[in-house]
Amino acid sequence: MSDGLTVPFALAAGLSGALASSRVVVTAGLAEIVAGAISMGLGGYLAGRGEIEHYASERRREQREVAEIPAEEEAEVAQVFAGYGLSRVQVEPVLAALRARPEAWVDFMMRFELGLERPDPRRALFAALTIGTAYAVGGLVPLGPYMVASSSHTALMTSIVVTSIALVGLGYMKGRFTGARPWRSALSTLVIGALAAATAFVVARAIGA
Repeated sequence: MSDGLTVPFALAAGLSGALASSRVVVTAGLAEIVAGAISMGLGGYLAGRGEIEHYASERRREQREVAEIPAEEEAEVAQVFAGYGLSRVQVEPVLAALRARPEAWVDFMMRFELGLERPDPRRALFAALTIGTAYAVGGLVPLGPYMVASSSHTALMTSIVVTSIALVGLGYMKGRFTGARPWRSALSTLVIGALAAATAFVVARAIGA
């Protein structure tokens, strides 16, 4: 959503800087939102699929190693527990239990040796839909004023106010969810969006001149 707010905002500001009409800004903005939402959504889907495929590949490798070189895998288990101050003798009952349960052994290696959790198979599609929708919703915020205003200048001024409020609100919520300082997150989100829009506006105005 942050990208959805920033990129169309910068595009609209840049086109306004080139003295484009509101109709041109809306047309270009909608095209960018559609293309951006598809691109971002596909990127999220491919990242999710890549995570699933990586986990499956690593799990197959661990299954082979548990079956073919169990002694080395036992040493790796002991090394994991050594990090918690446990000796090989103390770990031996755990090793005996893992030998009797190969799949549990593989689960242990995936989580504690490789630091990998089993990904949700629905995650790739969910990520694609979430990212694409959030981008599109965010993009309509800065573009909305151009759909109703009579002049591009009025639309630009309204878009700056509306988008700035949205960026501050989004940054604040992001800070609350991530544990960062909310107002610091809000300010940084606003500054990034403002810099992108200002740069696009100046460049378009310079080229248009």
